[in-house]
Amino acid sequence: MIIGLPKEIKNNENRVALTPSGVSELKKYGHTIYVQASAGLGSGFKDTEYEAAGATILPAIEAVYAQAEMIVKVKEPIAPEYSMIKEDQLLFTYFHFASSEELTQAMIARKAICLAYETVEKNDRSLPLLIPMSEVAGRMAPQEGAKYLEKPMQGRGILLGGVPGVKPANVLILGGGVVGTQAAKIAAGLGAHVTIMDINLTRLRELDDIMPANVDTQMSNTYNIREAIKTADLIIGAVLIPGAKAPHLITRDMLKEMRPGTVMVDVAVDQGGCIETCKPTTHEDPIFVIDEVVHYCVANMPGAVPYTSTLALTNATLPYVIQVANKGWKGACLFNEELKRGLNVVKGEVVYKGVADAWNLKVTDVNEVLAAAL
Repeated sequence: MIIGLPKEIKNNENRVALTPSGVSELKKYGHTIYVQASAGLGSGFKDTEYEAAGATILPAIEAVYAQAEMIVKVKEPIAPEYSMIKEDQLLFTYFHFASSEELTQAMIARKAICLAYETVEKNDRSLPLLIPMSEVAGRMAPQEGAKYLEKPMQGRGILLGGVPGVKPANVLILGGGVVGTQAAKIAAGLGAHVTIMDINLTRLRELDDIMPANVDTQMSNTYNIREAIKTADLIIGAVLIPGAKAPHLITRDMLKEMRPGTVMVDVAVDQGGCIETCKPTTHEDPIFVIDEVVHYCVANMPGAVPYTSTLALTNATLPYVIQVANKGWKGACLFNEELKRGLNVVKGEVVYKGVADAWNLKVTDVNEVLAAAL
């Protein structure tokens, strides 16, 4: 298969979808890999390293799209890329369609095959290609929150861990999944008082067993959230419904109940956000303030630590990329149910219910689409 690796052009996105070692593994199976010049520089990988691994370097992004049967990316295509995407071309990347109707309609119109990292799902309901970036974002969230709690950053002027004789900050984490667990570890390690909320009592029991003494668990409901935000210094949104919009657990009216300088980090923003007032921001301009509450809503948080993120992502994605390259997208999805669940849009048809529900679109059975494609 001919595989294309374009440079990410989203604001301050420095990750790359394949490392030179990933290219080397694909070459073992006889695949052709075209890499856009400087695609890996942001993550610390030179063009010469890709060439040594067996890739061909192309000067422009248009050439990569024109040559490739499968495009492997990190983030969803943005508007300048839409016209480059060919009918029947496979794109394997994070899409988060439920947060962007424009992107959804563009991919339907291009009649591409859209295989989304975030909905590749194992039988135990875990999300193997989302987990590594959730781990990175979860660990970053308290770091970013701590920074924006500083007074020059418009925060309350509180040190997350406090000092002897002064209480630490209160951190509220909404969601006890991968992001929430990683966020709790870091916040607790910095010395904060942490409360994790979740609707799953079994998960809360598990967290209660493994977390240190400065982490409490609490059932998530509107009443408990409203009470907790009154004394929270840092709120981290870590809610995920695979492939669908995140629910708004903090609504616009709740901001009035928070103290001035409270910081909210919505890690769920790339799925629409679990905080109603959040909208996607960038590393270049990461925050905005509403009702004296600081909102940090960067949609590609792991892009700020691209070396770590690229290695972690390739570790997870490469086995799936190899399967798709070896068998073709149809063969791979028929062979592997996990990959089949990753199909979101196929040749103009929406085949993932969460995406269809988000934009009131017709959903087509994925098995019918696969059968018709054979």
